[in-house]
Amino acid sequence: MPDTALITGASSGIGREFARLHAARGGDVIITARREAELQALKEEIEAAHGVTVHIIALDLGAEGGANALWDRVTELGIPVDILINNAGFGGQGAFIERNLAQDLAMIDLNVKALVTLTHHAMRPMADRGRGKILQVSSTAAYIPGPLQATYYATKAFVSSFSMALDQEMRAKGVTCTALEPGYVQTGFADAADLEGTDLVGAGEKGAQPVDVARIGYEAMLAGKLRVINDPMLRLQLRWLIPFAPHRMVLKMIEKMQTKR
Repeated sequence: MPDTALITGASSGIGREFARLHAARGGDVIITARREAELQALKEEIEAAHGVTVHIIALDLGAEGGANALWDRVTELGIPVDILINNAGFGGQGAFIERNLAQDLAMIDLNVKALVTLTHHAMRPMADRGRGKILQVSSTAAYIPGPLQATYYATKAFVSSFSMALDQEMRAKGVTCTALEPGYVQTGFADAADLEGTDLVGAGEKGAQPVDVARIGYEAMLAGKLRVINDPMLRLQLRWLIPFAPHRMVLKMIEKMQTKR
């Protein structure tokens, strides 16, 4: 029986590409997001192309009790989750005190609380079986503070830290946890985060393609890597240059990059 992957935020972007990648390798998938029509279209596409089974669960993962509700639905299917890909998340541009507090708290609920909840639910049975893989979609934002996206950057710092700590705890039990830390990707993220008109997005030509980012993350997960950045230049800058730069200089650079022109 092929491994089954549970993928959140699977209706578009990187999440959709994860589902396609896993199915192409013969694995069944459980895909979840809010938009049922998009999930249904993806189910039909994947099942026709690869002959695997696709289960769809349409719900709001960031809502109160959303992650527990999702796991209840997964449990009802009676299918062990061999791979968990926590991809759902969102950001939002603007100075912290000028943003709607409820939006930032909702961001924490989805990017952090839902991710932690699903990881806990999935990891315990993985450890009992002695095998399992988890991929946490973080961001290059994990490496630096993010003026004008302060809450989003902080959530991704949490995700990467959390992921690496769990990998150390669980590796001896046969379970690995990998953090995928992409830079800007050409998905609907920028529109949803109100980042159009900033240097971060630019004209759109600078962003990576979702299929390429998903492939890098998926292969890193299979290899049991601790963390991976999709872009070699970003990897060099974030790991070997920015850590040695003055904090104020880095903060001003990030703020400028995320300021609307």
